[in-house]
Amino acid sequence: MWAGPGIRPVRVVSGSRFRTAVFGAIGIDGRQLFRQYGSFDGPSFLDFLKKMHTRFGPMYLFVDKARQHRRTKIVTDYLRRHRTTLRVRWLPTASPEFDAIEECWRQGEKDLSSLPRFPTTLKDLKKFLAAYYRTKRFGLDMRGFLLTDRCFPLMKLRRPG
Repeated sequence: MWAGPGIRPVRVVSGSRFRTAVFGAIGIDGRQLFRQYGSFDGPSFLDFLKKMHTRFGPMYLFVDKARQHRRTKIVTDYLRRHRTTLRVRWLPTASPEFDAIEECWRQGEKDLSSLPRFPTTLKDLKKFLAAYYRTKRFGLDMRGFLLTDRCFPLMKLRRPG
């Protein structure tokens, strides 16, 4: 949530238990994949993981340690079965600065909060998010991001020379 200096933020909630969850991935070549699900749980992450694996092929997957990502048997079984084409690198706990996809969420939240009229229903919000993530090109420099000083300790690599 953002608010200007000296302005008390107000967060409007509906009390509804309905929700939407967005999973996202960006390839080193700039390809993007975003999908919405009704919940943020192991089965929905597994479905997204399969779609991502199909789209990107063999990959290194940099992922945070959310419960849905690593403590779900169906997800860990999938990762184990595909360990030759899907290498997982766990990001440090509570370190969003290492997670490039967090920049996409930050931009999305900023763009959503600057709308002249905020979506008032879950259906409208889902529609907005689907269109936004389908058409938005984030243009992140993934190589530059992964090769910064902050990621060297994470990847257990030594700097050349």
